[in-house]
Amino acid sequence: MKKYLLFVVSSLFVLKSFSQQDPVLLDIEGKKVTKSEFLQIYLKNNPNPKYDKQSLDEYMELFKKFQLKVIEAESLGYDTIPKLKKELEGYRKQLATPYLIDSAMNQELVKEAYERTKKEIRASHILLRLDPNALPSDTLRVYNRLLEIKKRIENGEDFATVAKGKMGSEDPSVVNNGGDLGFFTAFQMVYPFEDAAYKTPVGSVSMPIRTRFGYHLIKVTDERKARGTLKTAHIMISVPKGSSQDEIESASKKANEIYDKLKAGENFEELVKKYSDDPSSNGKGGILPAFGTGTTTRMVTSFEDAAFGLKNNGDYSKPIQTDYGFHIIKRVEWTDVPTFEVAKKELQSKVNKDERSLKTQESYVKKLKKEYHFKDKSAKTIGWFNENIDTLYFSGKWNASKLNTNKTLFVLDGKKFTQKDFAKFLENNQRGVKKEDITTLVKAQFIKWEKEAILNYEESKLDKKYPEFKALLSEYHDGIILYEIMTDKVWNKAMKDTTGLKEYFEKNRANYMWGKRANAMVYECSNKTIAEEVYKMVLIDTINSKHVLDKINKDSELNLRVKTNKYDIENTPFLKGQANLLGVNKIYEFDGKFYVVKISELLPPGQKELSESKGIATSDYQNYIEKNWLDELLKRHPIKINESVLYSIGK
Repeated sequence: MKKYLLFVVSSLFVLKSFSQQDPVLLDIEGKKVTKSEFLQIYLKNNPNPKYDKQSLDEYMELFKKFQLKVIEAESLGYDTIPKLKKELEGYRKQLATPYLIDSAMNQELVKEAYERTKKEIRASHILLRLDPNALPSDTLRVYNRLLEIKKRIENGEDFATVAKGKMGSEDPSVVNNGGDLGFFTAFQMVYPFEDAAYKTPVGSVSMPIRTRFGYHLIKVTDERKARGTLKTAHIMISVPKGSSQDEIESASKKANEIYDKLKAGENFEELVKKYSDDPSSNGKGGILPAFGTGTTTRMVTSFEDAAFGLKNNGDYSKPIQTDYGFHIIKRVEWTDVPTFEVAKKELQSKVNKDERSLKTQESYVKKLKKEYHFKDKSAKTIGWFNENIDTLYFSGKWNASKLNTNKTLFVLDGKKFTQKDFAKFLENNQRGVKKEDITTLVKAQFIKWEKEAILNYEESKLDKKYPEFKALLSEYHDGIILYEIMTDKVWNKAMKDTTGLKEYFEKNRANYMWGKRANAMVYECSNKTIAEEVYKMVLIDTINSKHVLDKINKDSELNLRVKTNKYDIENTPFLKGQANLLGVNKIYEFDGKFYVVKISELLPPGQKELSESKGIATSDYQNYIEKNWLDELLKRHPIKINESVLYSIGK
């Protein structure tokens, strides 16, 4: 499924050329693709392109299949399905956002963000929660309460004590951290909080700051030069929440034993593979997402401090404890704060998605008003709403059925925006409004509607003003309908057609076979001496695996691991190529470990049942359905390819 989406997202038109000198390469029911269009797509999907006949033919096959599916989806009206239209409209809104901003102010915010990434702030906060749509009286009450707390702190009371005390901070983490949020940089907090923190001097307490969470008092306790970005790996010995003291001590002992092995020269990546309990990283050498300046990833403070304390790439720490367990951290790569030119593109993207982008929209609306000769007519026409909106509005039950006029509220680019337009907005935006006097309510809603209407008008013109916007929107359009038709015609069809799947499986039974299997108890030993001791114990029938584990791991948790399963011998690396006899097999080494394998049963190759191979059989059945469907589409939608044009590419 993923390969189709990847092809869609990465293979459509960026810009279209209609030059008469640009020959048509492909024609499918009147939809023409020129040589330059195809070349652009080909280069986009092939960073190291080849222009030989085989390479061009292979890519053309993919392109033909893609075009056939899109044409079929359009012919069946997939692009008119309401849920898909709504989804496309959502994408359109996202794509439009970078075009609906004040570019000059946006660049100022990008520069501001860059300057902030060069410095890290440490701050504590006290939060009083407040609903975004709280009444003015509730807002004032919370604001004044924070002013009283601020006065207490400035008069000498300890910030953390006040934060944790009765009627203090409502942030649940305050119990553990006293309000201390550690060090952070740009984009790691919501923008209003970040902005206030960077503007508050060290040692000072800010005025109450409002975010979507409520009101905050912020005390800046320290600042430092940004430490840059760090890529690390770790070996983690997990300590689940609620573990006993014995379990914690056992984990600590295990971590220290691993550390001793590192000091003795053993390979970090091999120890990760053998012992780390972090499933997200133990298959890739313990590598973790980069954290620090310029990232949204934050580690717990003790982990970050230990990691940044490592001086050289390749250095590793002593075991450190966090809420998750014990970690041995290896420094992989450190990167200093990049130059503005290097960071600019990524910062631009973050600013466009951040709350700070709202500031640029306000400025942009003012520019659009000037560009489109905005005329405000509301002074004489807004009164109807002040007189006809009542308390039903606050319960979401108001409607504008009484409105029998349609006077103009404002004019933009010669287009009139009327009372009925505003009334529709009011009806659709009744939820969550503040309970306040009607005149204030109408004024606030009018401001929101005016801004939304102006931005929507500009958005409606983006297709004509920006060819790259139109092309990108076309990508999303084709991607959405292609995914939907593939779901209906191939993926879901194979999942739901149980009869067809059974018939397909019966016709292709030979493709679904078990290899030779072993029902085995596997003892994985850290060295040969331990393996020899395990081997002697396993030979005694009265001794079970628990007895073996208890004895062998008495002094070290790293000595022995035991696992049992029915193993497919050819597909199990540590069994493939071994003797694999019934009973206890002789000791052998594989991939740095020593194995004692006790086989209780050997199962010969045999036919799998559908229930045992349903995943792979369903995937094969999907491919079968798709092939037959594409054959039908090719008959229904003939494709003409100008091969001379195709093979002239790259010449």
